[in-house]
Parts: sequence; C-alpha cells; structure tokens
Amino acid sequence: MRIPQMIAAELRRLTATRMSVIALVALLAVPILYGGLYLWANQDPYGNLSSVPVALVVDDDGGDVNGQQRNLGDEAATQLLDDGTFEWHRVSSDAADAGLSAGDFDFVVTLPADFTDAVASLATDAPRQADIELRTNDANNYLASTIGTQAVARIQSSVAQKVIDEAGLTLLDALHTIRVNLVDATDGATRLVDGLASAADGSAQLVDGSTSLADGSAQLADGTAQLADGATRLHEGTSQLRDGSAQVADGAQQVAAGVDRIDAAAQQVGTVAGDAAALLPQARADIAAALTDAGLDETRVDEILARLDPVGERLGAANTRVQDTVAQIGQLDAGARQVAAGSAALATGAATADDGAASLADGAASAASGAAQLRDGSAQLRDGAARLDEGIDQLSAGAVQLRDGLAAGVAQIPDSDDATRQAQADAISDPVAVGTSAVTKAQNYGAGLAPFFAALAGWIGIYALFLIVKPVSKRAVTALRSPVRVTLAGWLTPAGLGALQMVGLFTVLAVALQFSFANPWAALGILLFASATYAAIVLALNVWLGSVGQFLGLVLMVLQLVTAGGTFPWQTLPGPLAALHHVLPMGYVVDAMRQVMYGGDVSRVGPDLLVLGAWMVGGVLVAAIGVTRMTHHRTLRDLQPSLIG
Repeated sequence: MRIPQMIAAELRRLTATRMSVIALVALLAVPILYGGLYLWANQDPYGNLSSVPVALVVDDDGGDVNGQQRNLGDEAATQLLDDGTFEWHRVSSDAADAGLSAGDFDFVVTLPADFTDAVASLATDAPRQADIELRTNDANNYLASTIGTQAVARIQSSVAQKVIDEAGLTLLDALHTIRVNLVDATDGATRLVDGLASAADGSAQLVDGSTSLADGSAQLADGTAQLADGATRLHEGTSQLRDGSAQVADGAQQVAAGVDRIDAAAQQVGTVAGDAAALLPQARADIAAALTDAGLDETRVDEILARLDPVGERLGAANTRVQDTVAQIGQLDAGARQVAAGSAALATGAATADDGAASLADGAASAASGAAQLRDGSAQLRDGAARLDEGIDQLSAGAVQLRDGLAAGVAQIPDSDDATRQAQADAISDPVAVGTSAVTKAQNYGAGLAPFFAALAGWIGIYALFLIVKPVSKRAVTALRSPVRVTLAGWLTPAGLGALQMVGLFTVLAVALQFSFANPWAALGILLFASATYAAIVLALNVWLGSVGQFLGLVLMVLQLVTAGGTFPWQTLPGPLAALHHVLPMGYVVDAMRQVMYGGDVSRVGPDLLVLGAWMVGGVLVAAIGVTRMTHHRTLRDLQPSLIG
C-alpha cells in the first residue's frame, strides 16, 4: 500500500458516517474559530475606549489663578467631555460610588474641592501638588485599572501643560516688562553718567576756585595782621603825643626862660605834627581798602572811617595850631598866656587822638581776626571741594558700572513680540515632542496579536485533529512492515488537514478581519509549514506514548502559550521559561510571522524556518523510530484502546 492510498483510507474512515464528517468539520473549524473570534474581539480595543463608561466627579470650588477667578476642574471636565476618549459621565460622588460598585462605571475620576487652589499655589510661597483621585474596582475589570491610570496620567499632563503654558506666558510677559524697564533704567544711567561728568568738571573748577580763595584769604590775613601791627604802633605814637603835649603845657610857663630850647622843641613838634597830618589821608585810604578786602560792606567801612575822621581833623587842627605856635615863638614874651592856653588845648587834642588810635588798633585787630577766620574757612572749603571731587569721581565710576550692568542685563533678556512669547510659552509647557518612527508597524492591536494567536491556533488545530486521526494504521504496520511509509502517511494526513485549517484561518485574517500582510503568500506558507511541524511533533508523542503523548501535546501547548513571547516580550519571562523560548518551536513561528506580516527583516525568517524544519524532521524521525519498534515488537498495550479515542 502506497502513501496516498494510506492517506485516502484514513480520510475514508474519517468521513464514513455523517457524525464522523460533522466531527471532522468541527475539529477543522477549531483553530479558525479560536483564532478568528479572539482576534476579532481584540481587533482594536483601544479604538473603542469611547464605549468604556467612566464617572467624572468635579468637586472643585475654583479659585484665583494669576489674578483671575477660574475653576480649572470645570475646564478640565469640559475638555474631557469634548474629547470623547471615554464614555464620560459627570455625576456626583455618591452616584459615582454606587455606579462603580454596581459595575455601571469601570472607574471613577475625581477632581477635589481644592484642585484649582492647589494648581494656583504654584505661584505662591507654599506650593503643593494638585490631586486627581482615581477609584477602580477590579471586580468589574482588572484592565480597567490600568486604563484608568493612563487616563488620569493624560488628565494630569493636559492640566499641567495648560497651567504651565499660562504661567510661562505670564512669566515671559513679566520678563518683557522687566526688559523695557531695564532699557529705561539704562537710559537714565547713561544720563546720570553724562551729568556726573559735567559735575566732575564743575567740582574741578570749584577745587581751583577754592584753592585761589584760600591763597587770597591767607594773603588778606597777613595784610590785616600787618595793619593791626601798624595801628598798634600808631596808638603808641599818639600816646607819646598825648604825653608830650601835656609836657608842653607844663613847660609853657617856662617858655620865656627857655626861648631857645622851646623854639628848637617847637620846630621839632611842628615837623612831627606836619608829617603826621600829611600821613592821615593815605592812612585813611589804606584802612578803607583793608576793611573792604576783609569782606566788610561799605556801610560798616564808612562807620569805622567816620570814627577816625575826627581824629584826622583834630590832628590837622593841632598841626595848624602847632605851626601857629611855632610862628609865634618869637612873640613868646608877649603871648605867653596864649601859648599856655594853646598847649593845654594841644594836650586835650592829643588825648583825643590817642583814643582814636586806640579804636583804630582795636578795629584792625578785629579785621585781622576776621581775615584769619576767612583764611581757615577758605582752607576748609578747598579741602571739602577736593573731597567732593574725589566723591564725584567714585560716583561717576559707579554710575558707569551701573549703566554697563543694566545694559548687560538688557542684552541677556531677548526682545520678543507677543507671538514669539506665546510660542515660547507653548514650548515651555510641552518642551519635548516625541517623534515616533517604526521599522515595521502592525495595523492595529488585533494585527499585533495575530502572529501569536495564528501560531497558537495552528497547534490547537493539530492537537484537536489527533483526537480523531489515528497516528499510524495498525493494519499498515502489520501488512507493509515499511515504517517510513507508514510514518509519512501518518504525518501527511494531519498535516494536510492542518493545511486546510491554516488556509481557512488565513482567509479569516486577511478577508474577514482585513488584516494587512506585507508578504501574504509567505505568511500563508509559514502557517502551513508550522502546522506540518506541529503535526510531526504530536505524531511522535502519540506514536511513542499514546494517550499520554496526546496529553503531553496539551502540556507543550501550554508551555508555548507562555514562552512564545506573543504578548509581552519574552525577556520578561522567568529564567527557566525564557530558556524554553529558545527551544520550543512556537516562538520561531511567531517571529517569522511578524517579519512577513509587518514587512520586517525577511533574513530572520530563514533561521526560524530552519529551527522549525529541525523540529519537523526530528518529529518525523522519532515517529519513524517508534513505528519501526512497532513492526518488530507488539505488546498487549498496543492492543488496548486509547483513553482519548
């Protein structure tokens, strides 16, 4: 009996009755229904989140945000309701709790009463985080908790972006205002520098003038001191004159006796009196000039001179009388009585002159004292002007530093318009734009799971077929005694039926679910190759272990379900299971399907197929060895019916 005949005989057995046909069709449909229904149910769950009922509770009381009364909770709620990502229901807290417990809502999002105040606190000296409360009920759906966490994260990001955008714009506007004010301050500092430069020039002139004043006042002090000394000597002279005139009066009585001596004395007195009278006008002019230079006004000078004028007049009169007396000396004998009277008058005038000279000495001393004070004051003025000049220089240097610092501050703050500041605020609130690119990309969530569930469905289909397909024909083993042909027939029968399953499953994926395939024929070929490989493995288990081997096929399916890396990356598996990923065939089927379905690296398909080919050849060889054993050794166990069928 040839291999096709053995296959045909097995197919006739499987279709001998109506029930057997129904059973065969049902088992052929198992992977199609499993893979098709599961992937249909999970085709695009994230695209249907708008049907997930979510309760939204807004207890926010609102508050002052940047000087405006706002309610950020209401604003966030309006945005969420308009967004439509979920089926939002804005309800009270009690209604949300009741709905969450009853399963009417998958999760509850609550914006508390202080939500706006907490956000606004970012601009105060006591900032705090704003809370968003998420309440879930895993009894409704565990994944709803994960989805709810992602939803709250999006709300948090949206609110944060909005707040930061507004705060950033406010900050940038404030910086712009600061820059404008700094520009004004820089202009003012520039004007201050220019003004201080002018003040420095003026203070330098003040220093020069005060120095000249100090020198002049020193010279004036020296002149008034000399005047005081002269006035003192004049006083001493008038005192002597007073004493002399008194002596003249006393000696007038002796004139007659000593005409020669009196004549000589009279000549001397006449000479002295004439000289003194001649000096008075010049002395009066010098005194007036000295008092004027000392800073006395004209009225005061006139008052002082008015006191001195009588002295001068009396000195002039005395001079006249002295001269007359001298002229009349020759007549002493006849006018002795007159001489005595004249000498008495002279004594009186001399006393008056002495008093005037004393007043002149006192005035000159006062003028000298005032001139000394003027000298000291002008010296202090000169020193103060010098310190003022140094202070202005320091102030000017500080003003230059201030101007340069303000100018540097202006340069560091960019000059921006309203549009630029708005763009900057937008960038601050969302500084990082995530650019995504994919070497390959699944069409949707269902397409992302398709390689795994198609590979798993292929194993389930083969496992189901071996519930009714006989691994080997006992009659053929007994009659032919050709283990290779018997093994190939026992393998090709489920492999062929498995191929029908894979064609049906591929049709559902490509047509009914409309999954896109970058290399559809390669994908179908991998499914067919994988089904044939699974058939070889399950065949070997059944040949060697019978119903126990069939059970081990179920165990292998479970192991591959968790080690194939069809959902989470296989690197997340525990160590022993991760090691099995590199051994068991289903992981290689998943990898190969991903490459041809998504348009990935086709060069990776070759090594995957080599591993599958090794499992296929190994399975067929092991099965052939088992069939060879059957041709030589038959036991009572071989005659016992299988526990499975």
